[in-house]
Amino acid sequence: MLIAGSFSFGSMIANDISPIALTAVRFGLAACIMGLIAFFTRAITRSAMQASWRYFILGGTFGIYFILMFEGLKSATPISAAAVFTLMPAMSSCLGFILLRQKIRFYGLVAIIIGTIGSLWVVFRADILALVLFKVGTGELIYFLGCIAHAFLPILFGQLNRGENAIMVSFGMLASGTVILSVYGAAEILQTNWTGLTLLIWGTIIYLAVFATSLSSLCLQFASIHLPATNVMAYTYLTPIWVLVLERILQHETPPIWISGGVVLSIVSVIILLCTSLKSQN
Repeated sequence: MLIAGSFSFGSMIANDISPIALTAVRFGLAACIMGLIAFFTRAITRSAMQASWRYFILGGTFGIYFILMFEGLKSATPISAAAVFTLMPAMSSCLGFILLRQKIRFYGLVAIIIGTIGSLWVVFRADILALVLFKVGTGELIYFLGCIAHAFLPILFGQLNRGENAIMVSFGMLASGTVILSVYGAAEILQTNWTGLTLLIWGTIIYLAVFATSLSSLCLQFASIHLPATNVMAYTYLTPIWVLVLERILQHETPPIWISGGVVLSIVSVIILLCTSLKSQN
């Protein structure tokens, strides 16, 4: 739900500010928020600061994802981008199997296949010919590359964690990401007319920093430490639904009604994964 706003609000300002500058400032604001929380909860310890290179790996990966996301939103619709986002469970499952030899249960595999079909249904707007010819927009392709980077995060969180809680890891990742982006995108950041930005742009930046970055990364990391990568990313199948709801609230252009078939498949895949998780816990 928190991430869904990134697509709708992000598409409204994607052509008005550099993706690198936008990501750098949202990371900076989010790092300040998480830094304060980490300070008052005493999450920042000497042991947590050891091997700080781990946070730079996480921050760099997170930064790549968001930069490519906003590059893609310059031409991709929020709903099609959200559908691309839901391909990540399949990516995470493949990466988890290849890198960590994490096995995928039968029902989990069925859910991923159903969810992937639903995602492709939305991306190609229920056009079989477009799917066969692989007619996909440039924006969707750019964002797809960003999603590959994001798919690594659950694995990296689990492998690089040395007992730190989610608050500390979020702070370290966002602070490191801010440093990387500030150095890499210094020219674009300095060229941005910050005082001339509209209230819509600043409001979106604040939303992205507080909700779509700080809170969502906390949720992602807490889940990544306690659940397999496939289960963590399964909830992304619900993203297009929340984007559809938000697009209607904002009275933006909405897709044809037959695309809802892909959304239904996404809901079915989540239900299967949730039932499988509950069964395994019992």
